[in-house]
Amino acid sequence: MTVSYTLKVAEARFGSFSGLLLRWRGSIYKLLYKEFLLFIALYALLSITYRLLLTQEQRQVYAQVARYCNRSADLIPLSFVLGFYVTLVVNRWWAQYTSIPLPDQLMCVISASVHGVDERGRLLRRTLIRYANLASVLVLRSVSTRVLKRFPTMEHVVDAGFMSQEERKKFESLKSDFNKYWVPCVWFTNLAAQARRDGRIRDDIALCLLLEELNKYRAKCSMLFHYDWISIPLVYTQVVTIAVYSFFGLSLVGRQFVEPEAGAAKSREPLEPGPALGDLDMYVPLTTLLQFFFYAGWLKVAEQIINPFGEDDDDFETNQLIDRNLQVSLLSVDDMYQNLPPAEKDQYWDEDSALPPYTVATVAESLRPSFLGSTFNLRMSDDPEQSLQVEASPGPARPVTAAQTPLLGRFLGAGAPSPAVSLRNFGRVRGAPWTPHLLRFRAEDGGDLEAADRIEEEASGSGDEAQEP
Repeated sequence: MTVSYTLKVAEARFGSFSGLLLRWRGSIYKLLYKEFLLFIALYALLSITYRLLLTQEQRQVYAQVARYCNRSADLIPLSFVLGFYVTLVVNRWWAQYTSIPLPDQLMCVISASVHGVDERGRLLRRTLIRYANLASVLVLRSVSTRVLKRFPTMEHVVDAGFMSQEERKKFESLKSDFNKYWVPCVWFTNLAAQARRDGRIRDDIALCLLLEELNKYRAKCSMLFHYDWISIPLVYTQVVTIAVYSFFGLSLVGRQFVEPEAGAAKSREPLEPGPALGDLDMYVPLTTLLQFFFYAGWLKVAEQIINPFGEDDDDFETNQLIDRNLQVSLLSVDDMYQNLPPAEKDQYWDEDSALPPYTVATVAESLRPSFLGSTFNLRMSDDPEQSLQVEASPGPARPVTAAQTPLLGRFLGAGAPSPAVSLRNFGRVRGAPWTPHLLRFRAEDGGDLEAADRIEEEASGSGDEAQEP
């Protein structure tokens, strides 16, 4: 059964995620503990051999080999190769889940399009949705080990009620070397066409909508089959697996605590007491064990979800999906067909704005103001002149020179004007006479006329100065 912990992390509080580390089912500890214990045992065996069984000369040779292995392990681009591989596998895993066919949209269209409260209408609706469920069962038998164990033969499919004996005979009489999960979809289309001829489907638009939903459903069945057929290229999986195993194979030898190099001993001061300085002999390589836990665990995650239709803890619950789809779809096209509650006025019928009640635990949320936009509370300038509306008539088009472009003028050595725009130089052309008609003010509803007159006087004075030789 799929391990779900969504409720435990609904609120990111102190220790909420730490509590997940103690779980065993579906955890990385359950996946990795055998490999982790094997790595510790091999490391301990090599350490004991180096410390107790080798002579001094053999220790020196072993130390040289260990340093070489340690340098060689760093040359393997493990993080890049493994990270890209796991990302590819996770994306594929989610795409496979979204490709599982669900009959929800199809059953709604069947219930709305295939009419008739008599036995014939009920038979048509139930048969159509049963064919759709049969197609999903057949394709899931091809990709999921859980479903195949539940329906090992076609006789089990018949006993489960997805197929009749006559339908089984017709199904097995069709000779094909390929998977025949699509046969019930063809039966669906033929039966829908017959219902249209009998008037159970009242127009061609409803029939077209029904067949479109069936095609979407069949496309998911086909995509699920192709995900099982076309895997991630084997060479990529082999490269990643060999890279991880090689890295930790070299780490078994290279991460041993060995004696320091001879050069380190010669470089000591003559009066320095004690042994030569080297790495601290901790006996237990904590950082190496953590590195193994992270990288090997990363690989184990990819190994588990590369095929989510197996029987691992986090694989898809395909059998429960089959049960749910059949029960819900039959209920919607049969018992719920034209079984409507009476239409009544809602309790907000005479109210301008509807506000559902809050409980005591959530009443504080009603006091929060609604979001109206990121600039709603922006403080504007208190100066009334900044709020005046102006209209600028567009002048004749003129070529852009280096002096009018600050960045271009900087490279060409021309003096560029300031890019700031004010009311005095608004609409002016360098060297051209001032045209006051380019700037007009609106005095709407008794606006600030004094401010407008003052700006007009300043603009007239600057225009006279510009016309002086």
